[in-house]
Amino acid sequence: MPRNHYRHLIRTGVAALAATAAALGLAACGSSGGGATAAASGSAISSQRCAENRAAGQITYLSGYQYQSSASILEYVAASKLGYFSDLCLNVRLEAGSGDTAQETKLLASGKASIAAVAEQDLIQARANGIDITGISSYSDAGLDILMTNSDITSLTQLDGKVVGDKGYVPAAVRAMLVKAGVNWSSLQIVKEGYDPTVLPRHQGGLEALTGFVSNEPNQLENAGDKVTVWQPVTYGIPSSLGAMAVNPAFAAAHPTAVQDLLRAALHAYAYCTSSQAHVAECVGYAANMSGPTYDTKLNEQIWNTETKTVAENPTSGQPLGGIDAKNVTALVDMLHQFSIVPASVTSTQAAAWFDDSYIKADYSGDTLVWPAP
Repeated sequence: MPRNHYRHLIRTGVAALAATAAALGLAACGSSGGGATAAASGSAISSQRCAENRAAGQITYLSGYQYQSSASILEYVAASKLGYFSDLCLNVRLEAGSGDTAQETKLLASGKASIAAVAEQDLIQARANGIDITGISSYSDAGLDILMTNSDITSLTQLDGKVVGDKGYVPAAVRAMLVKAGVNWSSLQIVKEGYDPTVLPRHQGGLEALTGFVSNEPNQLENAGDKVTVWQPVTYGIPSSLGAMAVNPAFAAAHPTAVQDLLRAALHAYAYCTSSQAHVAECVGYAANMSGPTYDTKLNEQIWNTETKTVAENPTSGQPLGGIDAKNVTALVDMLHQFSIVPASVTSTQAAAWFDDSYIKADYSGDTLVWPAP
């Protein structure tokens, strides 16, 4: 599973999913739960706003990794299939990303994509390297990067001198967690293990830890009957992000209502896809139909449930769903400085200017998502 998404704990029940939808506080002032009826009868917004959104032309959405049922992917697929984009006069083309964050940010900066899933920490790194993109929303200050250990490890300091597997790099949040927990980083034997999580239980006593994504490998291992311990950086106060989105700045400046309504439709779909387990299955089914016969529907339902549970348990501080936490951006800059991932010349003030929460703020009345557009 590539970096940045999505990567991806599961005890999410219908009650928790309904609570997530309730937390969105959707305003009942427009189309019904499924979007097809509203789409069939024309747009759900004013003719002026409809014209403004149509003027944006074809809008290219780029996913973080294929059509995996992750936050920042599944709700965009669902918004398209349920007719929510059509309700707001948006012409959106969905493109499946490869999981290569560097490539994705370049496609966004070049205008080949209009909006894309880009983690806040990845956006900071991209901007530090001169790639001009703007962060516009984030669901959570928690991230997906985790560390898994075999059951004989009950404290992270027990990893001193042990073999730790990664996918070619140890994510900054995982490294920060290990350092904060008191692990002697220089004593670790870091080896590249690829994307098969079963190497961890199969090589217990040799390999003692493996990096992964909270919604992916732990669910795969649980399905296979293997037990591992999952260590999440967020429980150690380590900053990250989940479900973050970025735009091409020129596109956003030229078509602000379109950016607002892209986010609005996605948030409306997020609520629909978390409102019941039946809706989870429906939304994952849309992604499965776009992906082909090898799509693992069970695992992808688990991915969505795990990620939305993480969002519900770790919301962006003081923000409605999608709001940007300025303190988290500052904390991310500090962490990236700690490991020399971005130059010391990149300040938190500078990084704050790389995010614009005006689009997401325009979608809410207080903490209530306005649907359809005003």
